[in-house]
Amino acid sequence: MRALLSIYLKGVCMGAADAVPGVSGGTIALITGIYERLISAVASFDPRIVTSAVQIHDPEERAKIRTMLSEMDFPFLLALGAGIATAIVTVTGLVVWASNVAPVLLYGFFFGLIGASAIVLYDEVSVSTPGRIGAAVAGFAIAFLVSGAVEPTGGSTPLLFVFLTGAVAISAMVLPGISGALILMLLGQYKYLSNNLHGFKDAVVGLLDGGTIDAVVVPGTVVVTFVLGAGVGLLTVSKAVSWALDHYRAATLTFLVSLMVGALRFPVEKVLVAETFAWTPTVVGGAVVAALVGGGAVLLLDRYTDDLDY
Repeated sequence: MRALLSIYLKGVCMGAADAVPGVSGGTIALITGIYERLISAVASFDPRIVTSAVQIHDPEERAKIRTMLSEMDFPFLLALGAGIATAIVTVTGLVVWASNVAPVLLYGFFFGLIGASAIVLYDEVSVSTPGRIGAAVAGFAIAFLVSGAVEPTGGSTPLLFVFLTGAVAISAMVLPGISGALILMLLGQYKYLSNNLHGFKDAVVGLLDGGTIDAVVVPGTVVVTFVLGAGVGLLTVSKAVSWALDHYRAATLTFLVSLMVGALRFPVEKVLVAETFAWTPTVVGGAVVAALVGGGAVLLLDRYTDDLDY
């Protein structure tokens, strides 16, 4: 139970990271020492478990399911997933509120998160060969260009785009670098999906007080579509990352850390273009303190999880 609780808490940290446009859940997985276990577990998913589940009444099929779940490290994934879900539901509403009320503090905090994560993982970087130099340049350039995109605004989103958004955003869970929340913001879907998530949660709770099922269907459809897209993306990206780590470990880790450095453009630009404040010593000091708090949180996490058993 202690081991599962530790994994759950790391899941909370991963979910909180992916719910804010800063460091990715994959980065937290690297820092807390569970990254390769996560990649291996997800990459071990066997589609045949679906057909076996349909025939669960058969003792032989139940035995196959137990074997496949064991190979997938299912208890680990279940505890980690529960922690991630807990954090996402809790944090997303707070981020939307803070982005409207205190953007300078919020994005200063994100800058500290990303910068400290890159520092913590610096030992994983190697630029001793032309290939690794190329990986570093490519990672930085991709993140820098993507994080400079403009977040569009608008009403509802077609379900196909929601599905594709889920597939793309979940890559942050297995790629240390840009967070899933940042990807959602760049695609203009963060507030839309956050509102639907909390609308779905409130509608489900409202059923106990006499609410209607109709209030659940619309936001629920959006949430389920996103989750399905995320599932497809997770299974495909994790296999690619697993292969890259097996064959080109040093270059892959260099690329991943470089993604984080390039992503620093996003919080910097959000602070510089914010129009809700004037540059005063108080504002500047607040941004600096927020960055130090974000960076300190990552450094503390790294220090106190370094010796834990995974």
